[in-house]
Amino acid sequence: MSTPLTLNLPQGSIRFTFSAEAAQTLKASLDGLMTTLKTAAAQAGDTGRRAPQPPLEYRHSGDVFLEVFCNPNIWPSPFAAKVLLTLRDDRIRVTTEAELSQIYDDIITYLG
Repeated sequence: MSTPLTLNLPQGSIRFTFSAEAAQTLKASLDGLMTTLKTAAAQAGDTGRRAPQPPLEYRHSGDVFLEVFCNPNIWPSPFAAKVLLTLRDDRIRVTTEAELSQIYDDIITYLG
């Protein structure tokens, strides 16, 4: 069964049907991104240089299509990072930028 997920954005929020299984998969992807950003921030502090990291490109197709994209190479830490969200179905498409930490918290709240 799918229940609505609310993602809080800088200028409002979006709410859509999302399954717990899909939320777990998204959380796992975000966990990996957070770890990558924390590791990169620590490396930058040690050497001043960061090794390039692959971007996060999460896609889910269900009642709606959700895409989450983040390039970890341009953010100094997970708390400064932003993601590009695209949510669409056959009638509407919303693309916006959101704070990684807020989206992560929203997923944790949804799964809790």
